[in-house]
Order: sequence, then structure tokens, then C-alpha cells
Amino acid sequence: MPRKIIIDCDPGIDDAVALTMALFDPRLEVVAVTAVAGNVPADQATLNVQAIIEKLDPPRYPRLGSATASDWSPSVDARHIHGEDGLGNAGFQVSKLARQHPSEKLICDEIRAAPGEVTLLCLGPLTNVARALQRDPGIIGDLGRLVIMGGSVNGIGNVTPCAEFNIYCDPISARTVFRSITTKTLVPLDVTSQIAWSLDLLDRLPSEQTRAGSLLRKILPFTFRAYRHELGLEMIHIHDAVAVAATLHPELFTTSELSGDIETSGDLTQGATIFDRRPHSHNRGDMEVALEADAAGVADVIVRSLLEAGRQT
Repeated sequence: MPRKIIIDCDPGIDDAVALTMALFDPRLEVVAVTAVAGNVPADQATLNVQAIIEKLDPPRYPRLGSATASDWSPSVDARHIHGEDGLGNAGFQVSKLARQHPSEKLICDEIRAAPGEVTLLCLGPLTNVARALQRDPGIIGDLGRLVIMGGSVNGIGNVTPCAEFNIYCDPISARTVFRSITTKTLVPLDVTSQIAWSLDLLDRLPSEQTRAGSLLRKILPFTFRAYRHELGLEMIHIHDAVAVAATLHPELFTTSELSGDIETSGDLTQGATIFDRRPHSHNRGDMEVALEADAAGVADVIVRSLLEAGRQT
């Protein structure tokens, strides 16, 4: 039986790749895709989720959740990496849905509808998850598993010297989620950065004649240009796709039970993820944290998943 999964995301080109993988994997039943502000503002994230689903036209349409602005006001977004529209300036046109469901409500509804069966995969800031826990604290007991792409174990960030983007965008919500008693798996920047892609990835994508291939070939070239122009790098990372691979193939990752928390203030440390790794610490590990990945194995999973999406579209 397929595993029920909610994907909470802030599309984002790597979010689009992750959705392409998940929506056509026979092991997953994507019951909802919820938008959150992060790479792009809330309204754009909501439109991007709809655009991706419409372009892919999966056999089973998930319910869609709309984003609302975070109470926290981050000073950054990631449009320099993902384009002004978040999808490589592809200019996808969608009509705004007349009836929209707030993401946090949809998360609560789907978890309550299938107690213990739903995995919540978070690919953006944790705003929606914290709001869902506040809206309905009882969902903690009904949530099957929470998988988070975010944070950094070694203290090296990608938006500040010590903060990873998803956590930095809403550290208050991240702290709420980290301190919750949910069963959590963290796939941090340290691990997602172990899988790097050169331009030959474009030759391994599904045919442009498929819906999946058409979408990916429109947006991924922008990522290579952005990494080169903005970061001075010839290789790119597709962080969110690695989190999907970790959900499907945990055997490809080395993990450790660690106790983690979020720094919510500080001129230099805001948004940093802190893990107590002292050998004689009294803190009990409350989170499964990925520390290493079989990079070749993960890359193979991602490519095969995208080709399968192409075969089905």
C-alpha cells in the first residue's frame, strides 16, 4: 500500500524537481501539497504549487494548500537562485483558485483523516507546521513521521555563515517544531550538499515531449546559470530532491540520534541549528539526523525517479 504523504514546500526549482519525483512514485500517495513562503513570497508560492501540479498533470491530484505570510519577516528570499517567479522565470500562467484552503488547516485535516499513516515532508520554512501544531496540538499523536530538509550540523550555512535558508526564514517556527515531541528526521544542508550535479544532468532528464521533461527542461537551466553567476559554481545542488530520496530510501543515509535546537536571535547566529554532540551530554537525542549519504546511490534514485515521471507523462 502506498505511503500517504503531505509535501509542504516553497517552490523553488528544487521543490519542483522533488514534486516531480514524488507525484509519480508508486510507493507514495501524495494526499496534499501545501505552499509556504520562503524561496518566494506567499502568494507566488501558492501559484507555483498550482502551476507545477497543472504542468505535470499527475494521475492522482493532491489537495492544494495556500500560503500566508509568516509572522516573522525574513530579510531574504531566494529569487536570485530561482528566478523572480521562483520557477526560472518560465512564466507559467495559472488562474487563481476561487476557493483556497490555508496550508496549516489542510495539514491538520489530512493527518486527522488517516491517523498514524501520514508522513509530512517539509521542503521549506517550518511556518505551516508550527501553525498546524498550534491550531490542533493533538495531531502530534496522529502524525506518522515528520521529515525536514533544513538546518546544518557542522555550523556552516548557505544564507548566513551559520544558518541554512529554510531555518533562517522562520526560526521561531523552526524552534517550535524542533522542540515538539513528533518523530522527526532531519536531512540537513551538510548531506544535501554531498550530491552535486554537472550540466550533463540536462541530458539525463526525460524527453521534452513528456510533461515532466518539458517542465524540468524549462526551469533547471536557470539553476545552472544562477549558480555560476551568483555563487561562482559550475555544479548545482538539488536539496529538496535529496530529501525525497531520504524518505524513499533511508538505507542510503547514515543517521544519528541527536538533540537539536534553533537560535532565534543574535546578530551572527540567528537561524543557526545547534546540536548537543558532547560525549557526556545528558540531553537525550530526540531527532534522527542524516550525517552522510551514498552520493552515487542518491543521485541514481533521483534520476530514475525523474525518468519514471517522464514515462508516466
